[in-house]
Amino acid sequence: MTDMTKVSDAFQVFMKEAPGHQQAWLEAVQKLGAASALDAKTEELVYIGILAAARLESGLAFHVAHARSLGATREEIISAVLAGLPAVGNCVIQALPVALQAYDQAD
Repeated sequence: MTDMTKVSDAFQVFMKEAPGHQQAWLEAVQKLGAASALDAKTEELVYIGILAAARLESGLAFHVAHARSLGATREEIISAVLAGLPAVGNCVIQALPVALQAYDQAD
């Protein structure tokens, strides 16, 4: 079961108010994950870097907790967040406190 404390408020509303769309989204995400050649931990780390670069911090807590559960270290989380630094600039550092707080609070 998903830890709902790690799911953003916006995504919780999406799940409640648009269950058909949410189910379609979940199916697409699962199929894309199955098609990936990356292992699950690497896939999560890449996704964390993309969230940071796209300034989508609301999903970080969920994905950082998942990456940690897959064995990601704190240093790997930092590296994932900062991976986009050369391409998109220092906007990624805004995600760093969010990601580290999520990592430190993950069970």
